[in-house]
Amino acid sequence: MKLSQIHSGSVLDFFTADVTSTLELPLAGSGISAGFPSPAEDFEEISLDLNKTLVKHPAATFYARVKGDSMTDAGIRDGDLLVIDKALDPKEGDIAVCFLDGEFTVKRIALNSDGIYLMPANSEFKPIRISEENEFQIWGIVAYVIHKTS
Repeated sequence: MKLSQIHSGSVLDFFTADVTSTLELPLAGSGISAGFPSPAEDFEEISLDLNKTLVKHPAATFYARVKGDSMTDAGIRDGDLLVIDKALDPKEGDIAVCFLDGEFTVKRIALNSDGIYLMPANSEFKPIRISEENEFQIWGIVAYVIHKTS
């Protein structure tokens, strides 16, 4: 998949991707045990195309590289690649890419009786209350997070 950078910011770098190409990768059909090893089963090879798996709405899907650590407790770390779908309707608890006062940020959406909050997933950061004075837009919903394990 070829990425083309469309915006660079202090928190996120945005990319579009060419999803017209295909790359069929082998996938073990029986899964891999995360507990005790299971006896070897016949290996059934299934093909997986990450474009088809990760991108449900090609015209509305973008990627962003994360800069910072405000979402580490949600499994989003500095350098991770986010798959963002602008076609999804935002709802309580979603992790969203938001445009706030001229800057992009990624936070969890929280709806309270006194308004909308953008919630970090790191105790070193404070929630952000959205007020009428803010320039605010939910730009897209994080559908997947891709990161290295080490």
